[in-house]
Amino acid sequence: MSDSPAEPTRSDSSRPTSPAGASGGRGYRGAGPAPDRSQGIEERFAQADWSRFSADNHPPTADFPLGNPPRPSHAGLRARRRSGDGWTETPDGRFWGLYGAAGLLIHDPARGVLLQHRIWWSANGGTWGVPGGAIDQGETPVQGAIRESNEEAGVPDLDGTGIEIIDTHVVDKHGWSYTTVVARATARLQETITDAESVELRWVPLNEVADYDLHPGFAAAWPELRRSLTV
Repeated sequence: MSDSPAEPTRSDSSRPTSPAGASGGRGYRGAGPAPDRSQGIEERFAQADWSRFSADNHPPTADFPLGNPPRPSHAGLRARRRSGDGWTETPDGRFWGLYGAAGLLIHDPARGVLLQHRIWWSANGGTWGVPGGAIDQGETPVQGAIRESNEEAGVPDLDGTGIEIIDTHVVDKHGWSYTTVVARATARLQETITDAESVELRWVPLNEVADYDLHPGFAAAWPELRRSLTV
């Protein structure tokens, strides 16, 4: 299950309000193309921003005439539950991941960093961050970050082919931690939405990242993460 990069997900996270930006209604405040209305429903579904709808309001839109996608059922979520899924209580709060959590920030010098637009029902839904989630029992943060990115974005390969690890950034919450693994692409990676937790995946130039409606934890960590990419 996806978690947020650089800053943990609290159990009391509120549902998102209207997106901050106007370009294509995706919560994006920078330059960029609006959704292509000539595309089919499935393509437009992948591009749509569902963050402007509440949990109980799923009206039809030009992006998806049947309404926004519902949250998966509890039974469906339990069926794909992993060993690290669960809450950890700490003096700083309650965070997702029994063994901590991790995310993968991939930088392609030709295209930028790979960002994930989070589905409306996830923590801080409607914002942008990196693929990530709870670390499995026995996994290292690097292994967990690569697996989560593979599950949510289709890249890199599970053995790490296609990337080079260049740094890690850790947020420690006294008994729980979130590790952002920073990597450089060594081949042209083809991202693919492979689960229900992503609305869109996009390569974003470094100088445009701060213009997006970022997950607050990722926004706080971004200046340091960017320095890792420009050393």
